[in-house]
Amino acid sequence: MFNEKKLLVTGGTGSIGSSICEYFNDNGCKEIFSTTTNLNKVKQNQKFINFKEFDLDNIQNLNLEEIFDTDVDYLVLNAGLNRDNIFLRMSLEDWNKVINVNLNSSFHLLKHFTKKMVKNRFGRIVFVSSVVAYTGNPGQVNYSASKAAISGVVKSLALELSSRNITVNSVAPGFIQSNMTDKLNEDQKNTILERIPMKKLGNPSDIAKAVGFLCSENANYITGQTLHINGGLALI
Repeated sequence: MFNEKKLLVTGGTGSIGSSICEYFNDNGCKEIFSTTTNLNKVKQNQKFINFKEFDLDNIQNLNLEEIFDTDVDYLVLNAGLNRDNIFLRMSLEDWNKVINVNLNSSFHLLKHFTKKMVKNRFGRIVFVSSVVAYTGNPGQVNYSASKAAISGVVKSLALELSSRNITVNSVAPGFIQSNMTDKLNEDQKNTILERIPMKKLGNPSDIAKAVGFLCSENANYITGQTLHINGGLALI
């Protein structure tokens, strides 16, 4: 499906990021790149990924031309950070860090890679957003704001780039099985499941398949859209 193509996924060591990388690798992607804050997080079964070690919070001070001296066909902006707290107790540092990693870092990567996509007259850009961008969530004003902004970026950038055969879309996951949900006790899990009509958590592979679809030929006429993957939690 993705033969002779190149992919960059930010945050490839996380549950969703690693699943996306695996899906593209299983479907013939030629080269896969990713980012991590610590190469020690890279698992043995991820050796097929070319990881670049740097902190997205500091991306404005990096030379992306040196770090990524290649173009990519698919850019998946998946990396995310949360620093949860009720708003009255939220520090400016926690606000700025979440906005910087989840939103501002995408600006720099897009500036770098879209120029190459425009020249090649092909590109697929997919953001990983969140259900809370559309529903809100107590204690996550900063996280919700960073993800909600993605919707505007997707729509505006899609209008700018569509004539160059570049699509821009996003996926908005609900509750997905991950290291974070594994730490929840049974009562906490049951409370979450009661809110989900399908009565189950999503799997990271559900997100990977959706991203794969948006990058595939099956989605050539889809741009500026958000695909909601939440088991019916929010019908948007």
